[in-house]
Amino acid sequence: MMKKKLVLICTIFALIASFCFSQTKIPEDADFWSDYPAEELADFLVGKMSNDELLSQILMFGWAGAEPSELLIKWVYERGLGSVKVFGWNTDNTQLVASSVATLQKKSQSRKLRIPLFVATDQEGGWIRHVKGETSETPGNMAIGASGYPIDAYYSGYYISREIKALGINMNFAPTVDNYTNLQSSVIGPRSFGSNPDFVGQLGASFSAGSIAAGVIPTAKHFPGHGDTSLDSHGNLPQIDIDYKTLENRELVPFKFLIAEKIPAIMSGHLSFPKIISNGEPASLSKVFLTDILRNRLGYEGLIITDDMMMNGATMYAGSLSRAFRLAIEAGNDIVISSTTARWNESLWTSNLALMESSTAFKQTVQKAARRVILYKLNYFKSNNAAPLYPDPATLDQKIPDREGQKFFLSQACRSITAYKTGKCLPFAPDENERILLAGQTQFPDFFEEAKKRYSNCAEFKFDYEMGPNQADWMSRNIQTTAKNYDTIIICVANERSAMIAEHLKNLGKKVVIMSVLSPVPVLNCKWADTILLGYSYSPYTFKALFGALNGEFEADGELPLN
Repeated sequence: MMKKKLVLICTIFALIASFCFSQTKIPEDADFWSDYPAEELADFLVGKMSNDELLSQILMFGWAGAEPSELLIKWVYERGLGSVKVFGWNTDNTQLVASSVATLQKKSQSRKLRIPLFVATDQEGGWIRHVKGETSETPGNMAIGASGYPIDAYYSGYYISREIKALGINMNFAPTVDNYTNLQSSVIGPRSFGSNPDFVGQLGASFSAGSIAAGVIPTAKHFPGHGDTSLDSHGNLPQIDIDYKTLENRELVPFKFLIAEKIPAIMSGHLSFPKIISNGEPASLSKVFLTDILRNRLGYEGLIITDDMMMNGATMYAGSLSRAFRLAIEAGNDIVISSTTARWNESLWTSNLALMESSTAFKQTVQKAARRVILYKLNYFKSNNAAPLYPDPATLDQKIPDREGQKFFLSQACRSITAYKTGKCLPFAPDENERILLAGQTQFPDFFEEAKKRYSNCAEFKFDYEMGPNQADWMSRNIQTTAKNYDTIIICVANERSAMIAEHLKNLGKKVVIMSVLSPVPVLNCKWADTILLGYSYSPYTFKALFGALNGEFEADGELPLN
């Protein structure tokens, strides 16, 4: 009997202690870095914030130019802007990127609540590399799909993230987990891991795990799936004409993998699905897609972040930027992105701030989003693996490019090379007097350099990566004349225009080797060529691997990751 009383007394004391702990009184002068449970501190911080601060916390602005403008600094210092985005037009000098991040974070820390900034960028690897300078040009997602190894996805995410983390960037808008469904897509292409939804989901989850291990928050995109359209939402609002069953069994599959793995952030895409929502609203502004499907049906608990709201895909439907921002918030986005810094009294700010004053429901929606953002910041920045608030420009040369990453990306590129068509030129061992013509893009010097390391008797024929139809036609006729004087032509094909040039080598009776970079689709019908090698990117590592495979230095075992 005495034992039972002691157990009962101990249980009561434990409950009282637990209750007292859960009701910890946080002092009025506490801030983001105060040592309290994250859930309670998030509630405290939101409760201390004005409407200006709450709305600012869910906005993310980019800036033009090499350094942040005075206007952006003012947004951070005076209004408590929650996040900033590093775009590709201000990143050639990585030391300046690091010092810019430090400047903005110092401004965030000079405010009373000291809530740090999320600093994001698009460093997908391969084609999309917003932070330039000395960062690694990697083989990219489709090369990972061709190698077929999830560990390649993991280490790609890991080494890419280690580089940008050194700059103070703590969030990456990667991986892209759109299926490569429409082979005519000009916006997704080699950014995709491939056509198989399950495989895309597995590789996306591995990439995300590598990013998290390196200390950078990954963001899966573009929900609910951008792969079945040839249109780019930067200039249009793409319509994807599928029903919900198809969406669930194809587009949503990769996101289900990532949600099961607790992906911390998902980007909503400016994409219309008229058979699912007949009014034409894009998923990024749709409560059906973001709240009903993503949150409720799929059980997603992380951050939802819009794609850039300055893209026509968002504003075409909404009619105005300020309305697009309101719809994005009401739909369930936690962070709303503008690639430019909003003017101080721009309508997207004043109209939504006024709505917070007049609508309790809208204010509660903003509060809920701000709390989720702050809670994620508390858990991230108070971990032992967060990016530095104040990156040191003096140490960047030791970290960028990542020395371990360089070795990995070369080996990964070699695993990705696909021998789509093999002939007499694989391996290529030219005769002593064999005349070789290298035909490739002026913008890809590694193509010519890697060839000449192996084959000495080479001439060059150069054309532009981007050509109009008249220039492409002129180059096509010119290469026919030039190629008559050579025995073997090795041509780099990066798009439809360069494929058009390659087609004019078809009936010359010459040995032709096609090296495909970026999307392989333009060369899939070039079976007339002697040899076709697929490389999936114009990374220096990819050109080393392509010519290594051609020269017989290793066997090309990659597989085309398209149906």
